Order: sequence, then structure tokens, then C-alpha cells
Amino acid sequence: MSAPAIRATAAQDAEQVLALYRAAAGGAGGLARRPDEMDLAYVESFLAKARAGGVTLGAWIDGRLAGEIHASRIGPEQFAHVLSDLTVAVDPTWQGRGVGRALFAALFEAARALSPQVTRIELMAREGNVDAIRLYERLGFVIEGRFVQRVRMPDGRLEDDIAMGLLLTPA
Repeated sequence: MSAPAIRATAAQDAEQVLALYRAAAGGAGGLARRPDEMDLAYVESFLAKARAGGVTLGAWIDGRLAGEIHASRIGPEQFAHVLSDLTVAVDPTWQGRGVGRALFAALFEAARALSPQVTRIELMAREGNVDAIRLYERLGFVIEGRFVQRVRMPDGRLEDDIAMGLLLTPA
């Protein structure tokens, strides 16, 4: 596998991002939305929010979108140093092959370049998504809390949502 080409996603990438998210949601990944709960307006909305003060990046392999990551600022000035609402999706074909790790490395680099400076990144992970939680911990995220029985799985089971944070050190 060649290394993915990572660049900021643009408005014209929305259809590819939608296809990626639907593919990732249909697999064993940890996306909270089912494929039928996603449409172009949903994707355009989170991409626009991330581009307006946050980060949105795509990983292309052989001209095809293999993964996307985005995080946004959450609002009031007192949280300007925080990127939150982080979501990463990797096409099932490319999972376990370093695409997610490459996207996070690029996210950290881009976050360090933002102004005002970002010093904290937050994400949520469903407790059953153990591979993702292990990856996030290897990247430096720590478990900071748990929302008990917050996630209803398609089969009706309830799982905890795990709150994780990373304090971003300067480059």
C-alpha cells in the first residue's frame, strides 16, 4: 500500500465523504449513524462546521477517498482552545492499514497550526469499539469519563459512551 495522500477536504468532496461514511457505518466501525441516517446535507453541514475554525482532512489512496477525520470548535470563547465533535471514518477496505493513524497525525499537526491555539482534543467512543479505543490510547488520548448506557445498538443492547481527551503538546 502506498502512503495515503492527506489534504483538507473541500465542499466538492462531500459526495465522496458521504459514500465513505455509509460504507464505514455498514461495517463493524464505531460510527453512531446508520447509513440511512446520513445524507448529503448532513455531510455538507459537518464539513462546513469543521472548515470554519476546526479541521477536516481526507486520506486518498490511488485517487479514492480511504478515510476522513474532522473536529470542530464547540462555541463560546472559553472553549476556543478545544477541538471536539471529532469523527474519523475509514473505508472497511483500508481499516487496520494505518489510514486512521495517518489521519490523526495530520489532524494533530493541523490543530497545532490553528489560531487561537488548540491545546485539547476530545472524542467519544462506544465501549464495544475496543480496537478504536486502543488506537486512541496509543495516540495519547486518555479515558476521562463514561456516559452509562448512552448508546442503543441496533440489536437493542445499551453500551456506554467513553469520553476521551488528549492534551496537545506544542510541536
